[in-house]
Amino acid sequence: MARVPLREVALEVRDEGRGPPALLLHGFPTSNRLWDGVVPLLCASGLRCIAPDLAGYGLSDPPADGEPRMERQARWTIELLDSLGVESALVVAHDVGSAAAEILAADFPRRARGLVVADGVYADQWAMEWVESIQQWEPEKAARLAPVLARRLRSPTLPAAAVDAMLSPYQGERGGLRLIAAARALHPRETADRLQALRAAGVPSLVLWGTEDRYLPIDSVARPLADLLRAELHLIPGGHFLPAEAPRQVAEEIVAFEKSLSD
Repeated sequence: MARVPLREVALEVRDEGRGPPALLLHGFPTSNRLWDGVVPLLCASGLRCIAPDLAGYGLSDPPADGEPRMERQARWTIELLDSLGVESALVVAHDVGSAAAEILAADFPRRARGLVVADGVYADQWAMEWVESIQQWEPEKAARLAPVLARRLRSPTLPAAAVDAMLSPYQGERGGLRLIAAARALHPRETADRLQALRAAGVPSLVLWGTEDRYLPIDSVARPLADLLRAELHLIPGGHFLPAEAPRQVAEEIVAFEKSLSD
């Protein structure tokens, strides 16, 4: 891990491997630990993996005003790439991290060599009904939030150890308050307003989805997103947190897609 200072925030960044860069963006309520099982496989396949904790998430600083909106995450991500000397990258994103990725692709298409969305968002479909209770969580009870989320996220295909790793930065009062602030900074209009720009950008794309995703349905989110991006939709056995549930399959899909960009 390395601390990368930007103008407004400092990001905790995992930067490993050599080769074409892949920028890995996690979603809510996770951290870059989401990619623990994927990064070694991508590096072994000849990719450089850049996996930041988004601002206000994980171990990265929140902005001074406490509003880590996805529009701003996209700009900070561009600044991160600049600081690392990366002109363009394969952008791989999960959950609402895909909002930052889609905004990046729409607003700065030359910086995205390709786009892989795994169980991400489409238009105003951000599964906000699952986030509402966290937005309304009483700050005085913030220390209770991470244990509650850990129980909610566990499933037969998502090991408890993976959940604990992803949520490890959010333990205690301070961690809970960060999650509450991050939840309150989620604004689906940020992608809903960019549908035409995202399609016009024409960034080569791939959409991956868990067959048992209980948060973002295949028919109402995955298929319309794939249509918008003119992308293939590949379904993988598993739930919403595919990078942690099926890391080998996800890594294989990413590597194959990256190679297709060079053909």
